[in-house]
Amino acid sequence: MVTIPHSIDIDFPIIKQSQHSHSHTIDMASTGWDDQVVIGRKTTGPRVVRDQATVNAARRAGESVDAAKKTAINATHVGPDHQRIAKLDRVNEVAPPAKIKPSVAQAMKDARIALSMTQKDLAAKTNEKPTVIGDYEAARAVPSPQILAKFERVLKVKLRGKDIGAPLAPPGKKT
Repeated sequence: MVTIPHSIDIDFPIIKQSQHSHSHTIDMASTGWDDQVVIGRKTTGPRVVRDQATVNAARRAGESVDAAKKTAINATHVGPDHQRIAKLDRVNEVAPPAKIKPSVAQAMKDARIALSMTQKDLAAKTNEKPTVIGDYEAARAVPSPQILAKFERVLKVKLRGKDIGAPLAPPGKKT
């Protein structure tokens, strides 16, 4: 263990940085052995200020001030479509999807009974589930043109357009 006598006084020079100097980097080529080096001082980079008072204070202190305004930070940002939002706000309720007409359901049921088919038979011929047939005949289903076309082919009755329930013309004969 080494003890240092208390009588040794080492004076370290205190260097005060001027207000005007912001460069605290040391150029090693121009430094000598007797130059003083400040250790532990962080360099300050350029600051971005928002208020005019800070800019004026920096100008009075003689610091260099760069007044470049940033524009077009995010040019690809698209705001909300206020017209669409207002239109949605004006609509009070969401309309439920359209159900099949009761006349179509009754025509479908009558044609199936006339062909002496059960709902299960019709489901097998149209490749649909029996619950779908039940929903269409009870007028609970949302109409689908593809499913109605299958029912028209098997039942040989018009279920779309006008003349609902009229016999379907046989294929190949156009009028």
